Amino acid sequence: MKTKFLSKVFLVSMLVLTTLASSNCGYNAIQEEDEAVTASWAEVLNQYQRRADLIPNLVNTVKGYAAQEEKVLVEVTKARAGVGSIQADEKTLNNPELFKKYAQAQSQMTSALSRLMVVVEKYPELKSNENFRDLQAQLEGTENRITVARNRYIQSVQKYNVTIRQFPSNLTAKIFGFQTKPSFTVENEKEISKPPEVKF
Repeated sequence: MKTKFLSKVFLVSMLVLTTLASSNCGYNAIQEEDEAVTASWAEVLNQYQRRADLIPNLVNTVKGYAAQEEKVLVEVTKARAGVGSIQADEKTLNNPELFKKYAQAQSQMTSALSRLMVVVEKYPELKSNENFRDLQAQLEGTENRITVARNRYIQSVQKYNVTIRQFPSNLTAKIFGFQTKPSFTVENEKEISKPPEVKF
């Protein structure tokens, strides 16, 4: 009885090994896609850093024209500090809680900047300031780059996550401890799924 059981275990093991060997086990593909995720994450971080670097000059320029809007300026400064307090790097990808915290901080930064731009609309002399226009153009360009970088990251994570879940590369992933990577999500998914309320 024991010999029969061992024979079955041996046959199953040989079948798994043969399958892995004949299908190239997926190890190289996992490595390649893991590197692609890391590279695309580095670009996301790079663009977020570029945005953070623009904030002090933007706040100082607005402060010169709209000092009474201190609440909004303080919100932007606090949001930037919140982003700066989270040390994000490639290790963030293996820590879902830290990734979520970093994404939330960036979302708060985006909201604070949006409120700042609404305030700016009240000050035509600020909008006509050459320094402000230059900073605004740089910020808009950076926001576009962030969108592109996040999209590339999302695509590379999707490809990687699919690879480590498909047979037989899922076996390789388990053996070597590869885990799924986090992706960006919409925080207020329930809110945006509601139809907008139009009031006249």
